[in-house]
Amino acid sequence: MATTTQLRRAVASSFLGSVIEYYDFLLYATASAIVFNKVFFSSLDPLVGTIASFGTFATGYLARPLGGVLFGHFGDLLGRKRMLVLTMSLMGVASFLIGLLPIYTQVGWLAPAGLVLLRVLQGVAVGGEWGGAVLMSAEHATSRRGLWASFTNAGAPFGMVLSTLALSTTSALMSEQAFLSWGWRVPFLLSLVLLGVGLFVRLKVEETPVFQAERKRTSAPLLDVLRNHPRTLLLAIGVGLAAFVAQSTLTTFLLAYGVQTGIGRQTVLNAVTISSACAVIGIIGWSATSDRFGRRPVVLAGAVLMAAYGFVLFPLVDNGFVVIALVLGQAAIHPMMYGPLAALYSELFRTGSRYTGASLGYQLAGLGAGLAPLLFAQVQRTAGTGAIPFILAAFCVLTVVCTLLLHETSRTSLTGDGDAERGTGQLATPPRAHGAEA
Repeated sequence: MATTTQLRRAVASSFLGSVIEYYDFLLYATASAIVFNKVFFSSLDPLVGTIASFGTFATGYLARPLGGVLFGHFGDLLGRKRMLVLTMSLMGVASFLIGLLPIYTQVGWLAPAGLVLLRVLQGVAVGGEWGGAVLMSAEHATSRRGLWASFTNAGAPFGMVLSTLALSTTSALMSEQAFLSWGWRVPFLLSLVLLGVGLFVRLKVEETPVFQAERKRTSAPLLDVLRNHPRTLLLAIGVGLAAFVAQSTLTTFLLAYGVQTGIGRQTVLNAVTISSACAVIGIIGWSATSDRFGRRPVVLAGAVLMAAYGFVLFPLVDNGFVVIALVLGQAAIHPMMYGPLAALYSELFRTGSRYTGASLGYQLAGLGAGLAPLLFAQVQRTAGTGAIPFILAAFCVLTVVCTLLLHETSRTSLTGDGDAERGTGQLATPPRAHGAEA
């Protein structure tokens, strides 16, 4: 009974923590598109100000691998729970401080400099959060690991729903002048309330039994991953890359494209909100499916379908079917690639370096989400949108190849030091006694 209670607490903590982290992280994304260019870069030409605003947005993605390595290192040495308390606190405080920042007309260049610094801290926090949250669920689970670990990934689109609603509701309740003056700060200041709720839940979760039982901890988890499992790390990055490229295509680039074609901004935002809410169900559902049929078949099917879907995505938007385009893409197809990653990444690395390896693989793959919109914007500028489906398909082919090179991990035990070898070599065998050699 105690084990079941701790599993439920761990899953609830991981989901809520992910919701809060991505509420803060993605709230910045929305604000960078409609607010920050006007209040932090007001001295620049409007177009240049928008580019500068999106540049600060990108710094968050670039900082995420750093957070994965930093918190992964100490998470593998000191425990998952301690690091998750720190990552949640760091994110909540950084977001709260964004809501207090003076604007450019008040302090000049110090305003955008402070914004960049806090955005980097956000990136470090979310980079450290994901791996620990996944492991808290996966290492507490004794079965259906794909289902329980997926709640961390499901928290991301739910955080997007909350952040979009918070900013759009605040905007709708006041004049544009009031919104630009102080209203935009309200959703950021609410981060402190969410932080209090999240810490209350998270502090009730015990350290994972897998970590507590581990007796062969390495003093340098990053070196262990790079020296003993470089192939595993590279394949992990390749497996997840297409999922992140598709994610940013659907939730960032397509939003801007829809507005360019004449679709109302609110209509596009509503489509993103609806599809994100549906994606929560899709992620959990496909992850549970991967427990039955394996991680590889689900990810492979998703990559193949996404490669094909890219060729109908823009025609759907051009004909006004933006809601259908986003719901099919973000809530039905994309979760097939993205949902099983939580369990899969945790099954690829041994306990002593699992936090570091899973975080680094996931966050390096996540760079695709930060860079793809910039790549696609340049492609659209020079060659139109016709080439974008081919680029998306190429990333999907890379995911297919890397997934095929990985062998099934769903039956891999998370105890013992042979996990990484079994995850990338032969098919997993039934769990062995802790400490047994591969």
